[in-house]
Amino acid sequence: MMNVPTSPHHSEINELKDQLNTSEAGLTQQEAEKRLQHFGLNIIPDRGKRPLWKILLKQFNNLMVYILLVAAFISYLTGHIIDVYVIFGIVLINAIIGFIQEYKAEDAVASLKNLLVPKCKVIRDGQLLTVDSKTLVPGDVIALEEGDLIPADARIFSQKNARATEASLTGEAVPVEKRPDLVPLDTPLAEKSNMLWKSTFLASGSAKAWVTGTGLNTQIGEIASTLTSIKPQKTNFQRKTDKLAKQMAFIAIGSAIILFIAAYFGRDGDLSEVLLISIAALVSAIPEGLPAVLSIVLAIGSHRMSKKNAIIREFTATESLGSVSTIVTDKTGTLTQNTMTIKKIWAFGQDEIQVTGEGWESSGKINYATVPKESVDLFLEIAAHCHQSSIHQKKNGSYQVTGDPTEAAFLVLAQKAGKTKALPIQEDMAFSSELKYRSTTVEKSGNLIKFFLGAPEAILERCAYFQSPDGTPQLFEATLSEEVIQNKLGTWSKESLRVLALAYKPLDDKSDDDSGLIFVGFAGMIDPPRPGVKEAVESCHQAGIRVIMATGDHADTALAIAKKVGIVRDGREKVYTDAELQQMDEATFSRAILEADVFSRLTPLMKLKIAEGLQQHGELVAMTGDGVNDAPALKQANIGVSMGIMGTDVARDASMMVLADDNFATIVHAVEQGRIVFNNARRTSFFLVTTNFAEIFTLIIAVALGYPIPLTATQILWINLVTDGFCDKALAAEQGQGNELRAKPIHPSENILNKQILPFLIINASYMSLLAITAFIYYLPEGVAKARTVTFIVLAFCQLFNVFNMRNLRGSSFRIGLFSNKWVNYALAVSVIIQVLIIEVPPLAELFSFQPIKAHEFLFWVVMASFVLWIAEIYKRFGLPKPGSETNK
Repeated sequence: MMNVPTSPHHSEINELKDQLNTSEAGLTQQEAEKRLQHFGLNIIPDRGKRPLWKILLKQFNNLMVYILLVAAFISYLTGHIIDVYVIFGIVLINAIIGFIQEYKAEDAVASLKNLLVPKCKVIRDGQLLTVDSKTLVPGDVIALEEGDLIPADARIFSQKNARATEASLTGEAVPVEKRPDLVPLDTPLAEKSNMLWKSTFLASGSAKAWVTGTGLNTQIGEIASTLTSIKPQKTNFQRKTDKLAKQMAFIAIGSAIILFIAAYFGRDGDLSEVLLISIAALVSAIPEGLPAVLSIVLAIGSHRMSKKNAIIREFTATESLGSVSTIVTDKTGTLTQNTMTIKKIWAFGQDEIQVTGEGWESSGKINYATVPKESVDLFLEIAAHCHQSSIHQKKNGSYQVTGDPTEAAFLVLAQKAGKTKALPIQEDMAFSSELKYRSTTVEKSGNLIKFFLGAPEAILERCAYFQSPDGTPQLFEATLSEEVIQNKLGTWSKESLRVLALAYKPLDDKSDDDSGLIFVGFAGMIDPPRPGVKEAVESCHQAGIRVIMATGDHADTALAIAKKVGIVRDGREKVYTDAELQQMDEATFSRAILEADVFSRLTPLMKLKIAEGLQQHGELVAMTGDGVNDAPALKQANIGVSMGIMGTDVARDASMMVLADDNFATIVHAVEQGRIVFNNARRTSFFLVTTNFAEIFTLIIAVALGYPIPLTATQILWINLVTDGFCDKALAAEQGQGNELRAKPIHPSENILNKQILPFLIINASYMSLLAITAFIYYLPEGVAKARTVTFIVLAFCQLFNVFNMRNLRGSSFRIGLFSNKWVNYALAVSVIIQVLIIEVPPLAELFSFQPIKAHEFLFWVVMASFVLWIAEIYKRFGLPKPGSETNK
């Protein structure tokens, strides 16, 4: 059995034919079947949608859930069965929320996937056949025509004007010329002009090629294999919630130990009672509702992102976006539209003309200004006829281009001018990679005219005349004409316009060669930036986020686009190529990725290396891209962001977030929401923990002073899950304050609960517990039931007023509008009604061991509870730094 050649691009045709043991007539059917058994199917294994059971089990795999389950086990051992059911219910709700969100995301991504090439044309036994592309084997001869998707990696041995579009693999937007000639061994992937790559497509011409690689042995297959070697990492939010769970466990255990000591010495060493009190404190110190409310925070953030066209595949990545400090983005199709748009035209002897509009829409216009329309009529006539492209709008509003995208740009230009292929076409010659131009012969007024479109150097060397403004051909004045033309070429090149020349020649019997052409003018085109990208990049810089372009395109083009969209700022115009990065030692490479914002001609492995290098510098990296070449770095990055429409399946599967509209600007909205999610996670956690601190402080003080326990287990559970349970969900729906993108990124290691909010926490919890213990002691002579009732009212209403404190942790709650969150208003109203009902309705009061109190007593303690808001306002005014964004605090 033959072996697959390792460097087919560097093998002579006959040598490669021997290595593959094949011929121009292809393999026999029998040999193809034999090789299929050996090499396997030509498919890339698809991970597909995750099984439902895996998505469900994943929701239980976090430290917070483990701690809650331990608390449930302790509750079971101590006979607190209601606590067990409640905790199990909370864990299940948490799992259901996460499961539904991730399942919906998987479903959305699956709907974006396109089928790979199902059929292809192959020559076997000397006959042209159509077969399933998955049955291709090395040595097969594939026959390709314009528009065909390429089903396997292959080496060309025969072609006619073949050009391939390889943007999804190399990042190169312009179709690449293909020819059979041998290329050097160390030729970069994007420049292997004799090779065709699986899942790219033939933009023009035709070709025959020998298959050299199938399945995982293709370039796209190697990238897919690379992905499996990258170990999954915990998201930033998972690490933070693990830390939060450890903090909660430490607080719970510490509180239980302190309470044990206080109770042991305050109750004459009654060990059994002391143990029961301590275990109760251990369970009550854990905020049972926290995992569920954090899941709700993530779900709300994820839902808001989806409304902005960002589909979150990894639930916890929602918050991690708020910590992104560097975005590494591809150029083609991500920052740019992956379309060729003519922006300027110039007829010789006239002023240049601006063309508006972008992409494949013909809604723009030609701004003739001082240039007479009739003087460029011939120019536009050539544009309308000298192409073989078509553009069709799909139902979803996107466009399908058949043929060469460069030629399609001239079709759009002609449509903007109201021109069509009105003249009868006698002959059409496709673009020739050797000649570097294409031509179309038309009949006009009974005469034959040949239109030319191609590279300036190829057209100009065949021109003897130029079209004057009055429409008559005139001889070139060598020096003057050349100077004018070269100046125009130089100016447009600096603007990174790709320039093509237009010319024509009347045909007669005297000459039928392509010399003596009449030069008409130039068209300057560019793959334009996406609308809103420049503003999005500016927002990133304002938000302290560095934006890096990492592309397979040429350095000059990459730098020009980077300048146009604002990625490159003054003093940072340096561009490094893959070849330059390869030659650097580790220290030099480490400096290079910090000092440059544009990297060009990159291979997939170098993109991966850049992502890893930035992470070693402590950056939290988001990688955006749409191509196969982006997939390894998408998976390595902390947040992989792929494109939903133009993106490949491999890229989408490797990412945590998919942009359904392919708009780079969408990621800015996602980052903003990520910061809001972090703030909401902090405020809800802070809110719940405050209750637990106040309860523990109250228990410790009461027991230490020798008093009965001021709250029963049922009353504590009610405060933790019902009183807090409405308000924490309302806090999870905070919209943000509009200043999230005016602060630096949240540091990846910043905890949800940190030292900076600890004084705030202690002040709130101390006031709540002192007020509660005062009320308890004051009413204790009237009976434990009444004392506990008032203590419950104090703690419950302190928390309800504390909701307003949590709405703005870094400034006055009045500054953002005390009642501006309607969900908080609803939650407070429902909570107040419920508190009154369980105290005043006899059956409920009996269930919770409450004793009704007088109205003036109730109102007095509610007013006293409200001081938790005023005390916090004073602390915010005098105890905090100058109010600013809470995002990076």
